[in-house]
Amino acid sequence: MTQLRDNTLTPPAQLWQTNEYAKCIDKTIEAASAELRELSLQIHDNPEVGLKETRAHAWLVEYLSRKGFNVEQGRSGLETAFVARAGSPSAQVTIGICSEYDALPGIGHGCGHNLIAISGIATALAIKAVIEHFRLPAQIKLFGTPSEEHDSGKVTMLDAGDFEGVDVCMMLHGANVDVIYAPFLSLKTVTLEYFGKASHASTTPWEGINALDAAMEVYTSIGLMRQQMRLDQRIHGIIVNGGQAPNIIPEYTKSIYIVRAPKYDQVKDLQAKVEKIFDAAARSTGCTMKFEWGTHIKDILTNEPLAVKFEQMMNSLGLQYVSKDEQLSTIAGSTDMGNLTYAMPGIHPMFNILNLEGAKDMSVSLHTKEFAAAAAEPVGHVAALRASKALAMTGVECILDPKFMRRVKEAFKKQVN
Repeated sequence: MTQLRDNTLTPPAQLWQTNEYAKCIDKTIEAASAELRELSLQIHDNPEVGLKETRAHAWLVEYLSRKGFNVEQGRSGLETAFVARAGSPSAQVTIGICSEYDALPGIGHGCGHNLIAISGIATALAIKAVIEHFRLPAQIKLFGTPSEEHDSGKVTMLDAGDFEGVDVCMMLHGANVDVIYAPFLSLKTVTLEYFGKASHASTTPWEGINALDAAMEVYTSIGLMRQQMRLDQRIHGIIVNGGQAPNIIPEYTKSIYIVRAPKYDQVKDLQAKVEKIFDAAARSTGCTMKFEWGTHIKDILTNEPLAVKFEQMMNSLGLQYVSKDEQLSTIAGSTDMGNLTYAMPGIHPMFNILNLEGAKDMSVSLHTKEFAAAAAEPVGHVAALRASKALAMTGVECILDPKFMRRVKEAFKKQVN
């Protein structure tokens, strides 16, 4: 077992030179670095949106098969998903790792999913190497999870049973800062439609029922409601269809809104408030309406023992984090990984792709073309592999140390209860 901070005889700086498991992880990831860099750029330069990641899926499956993984489609029915496994079928411990590879419309890999894809592979390769070299009674599963940005592929895979039997599930995400305790928000998405009556906007406007008036009333009312919302809550949206022509009273509009808050109970409160706004707009304009709420995306439950272990491993690789309170002081986005952390212990650390010193860099934000460009730079690749080594060592600790694994599961039970 590694020996760091709380139970150590091995100085952190020497871990990767003296510990046999760490040396195996380091050697495996470094040996694959050039191939992973090529794979990352291939995905980056050929961006595909959610559920259409056919090329990325094919490249990842081919690479993993070539590296000795048993790659299957899984039970979810998602064509661009996969489950790659290695190790003992009768494993005492099964470690799950997630990769993502979908891009953003019009932006490309502005969330760095090309780096998430290879970080998952690097971590899985390293854990596989340790399991096989030291003949450990364990199994590694790498989950290819499509359409994180739009369709919440992990939730579909979770509901289908793809994650059954997984003891711990973890993943990494590129960012403009290094954090372990990112305060991801719970969310729900709603699609809202109003139905009115068309008429000529100049000759007989009084005969129309304006569905765009209803959509605009909702947009304005939500904007006014933000004055009374908590600072850590968000509602944002767009009007997808605002009418057909400027000289026709719009008979149909379609809008999409996202409601976010730190916890799902708060999302439900906001949900009830916006539904009242939807109804008021319909009544005041004379429109009829239809709305449909999508999948509930949960906040992240960061497992404390896993987080502490990962931090120790990153410390041993030369990175120091700011305090937990400071990490939690900023608002993050949302991710379908949150649902997995309510089903099994997990962590979702963010690694800085802009520099290796742990310095927060707000000059480049996620979901921008600038971040997409940064996701192809060499420093992002180095950062991804460094974090992968730490995540792999965290997974290996779960295999090697039953007491640690019990603490992980006990902490999880307390969180979900």
